[in-house]
Amino acid sequence: MNSEEKRKDMEQAVAEDQNKKVDVAPDEGEENDIYELFKAILVAAVIALLVRSFLFEPFNIPSGSLLPTLQIGDYLFVEKYAYGYSEYSFPFGIINFKGRIWGSAPKRGEIVVFRQPKEVGIDYIKRVIGLPGDTIQMKDGRLYINGKIVERRFIDEEYIHDDGTSSMYKRYIETLPNGVNHYTYEISDHSYYDNTQLYKVPKGYYFMMGDNRDRSQDSRDMNDVGFVPAQNLIGKAEFVFFSTEGIGNKCDRTGNFALVRSFGCKLIAWPEAVRYSRLFKNVNKI
Repeated sequence: MNSEEKRKDMEQAVAEDQNKKVDVAPDEGEENDIYELFKAILVAAVIALLVRSFLFEPFNIPSGSLLPTLQIGDYLFVEKYAYGYSEYSFPFGIINFKGRIWGSAPKRGEIVVFRQPKEVGIDYIKRVIGLPGDTIQMKDGRLYINGKIVERRFIDEEYIHDDGTSSMYKRYIETLPNGVNHYTYEISDHSYYDNTQLYKVPKGYYFMMGDNRDRSQDSRDMNDVGFVPAQNLIGKAEFVFFSTEGIGNKCDRTGNFALVRSFGCKLIAWPEAVRYSRLFKNVNKI
């Protein structure tokens, strides 16, 4: 066999070897790609679940019960580790147990997300006003804690559109017994919950109130909310990471190219609706 024939035989052998690889590689490559994609999705899902369960969970504000501190359209992070963990700390009820582990008591004045005691599956966000053993009462629009009136200072008046109605609100700075200052809203000092019974907070429970005192369903409503068990605490609200006024139906369009015109409108309206001054605002400071 001369050198030319040897060269041709080697080229043929190489070509056959490459053909064999081509015949097998695509299927194996596709299987590997699918496996890697599935693994990446699974890892991302597990990390997201762990972060949401043990560290931070996003929460949006659907009502004006904490005005002026929190506004409808605020999105904030809740610290899940602040008060330890209970069954309500974990999404979808995946872990069910009684009590709290690594528990820590909330401080008066902190804004807390908790599971509504009287409605399964509903989360509320309010401010801690009463601790275990405290007495709480409203008299003529003024808050009394353990028999002493809580100091408040008038700031100004603001015309606010809230829950489908517009009202003139008086804005105050209220100073709780531990020195925490926060804003409150009052339409008047003679609304439904401005004169209440004397509440005695049981051991292991907390008394929650909204800053929008005349437009908040909270622990003053014993039938629908009442005292909040420590078991129901989900986490501490810390800061707003996003806030928007929303655009409602501003960009609804009909007729020719309605979808395109609506999309173009939203590209302009959405950035304009963002409340940039509220981004990364600490909710525990006025």
